[in-house]
Amino acid sequence: MTDTLSTTFAALADPTRRALLAQLARGEATVNELAAPHAMTLPAVSRHLKVLERAGLVVKGRQAQYRPCRLAAGPLRDVDAWMDDYRRFFAERFDRLAEHLTTTEDNP
Repeated sequence: MTDTLSTTFAALADPTRRALLAQLARGEATVNELAAPHAMTLPAVSRHLKVLERAGLVVKGRQAQYRPCRLAAGPLRDVDAWMDDYRRFFAERFDRLAEHLTTTEDNP
């Protein structure tokens, strides 16, 4: 059994892969289009895309000779769901901090 959340986090750990996902969030793109803003070779970009594909974050299509890549958001929803408890944790802490600061300001 594969731990998909760990695979997703491992794929997101690299800044180049996060940049590629940000590009794909704006729409489909070819490997050449994805490589254009990066100072790296096409094979290097392809290796990054392969990691993203294995994590389920990128899907490559096929339209004749055109192979567009697109973002697959499913694994990102899983990360968002996992982080939900931590969001609540920090929200409660910030609420308590705000309450403390308010009572401190009221009692100089």
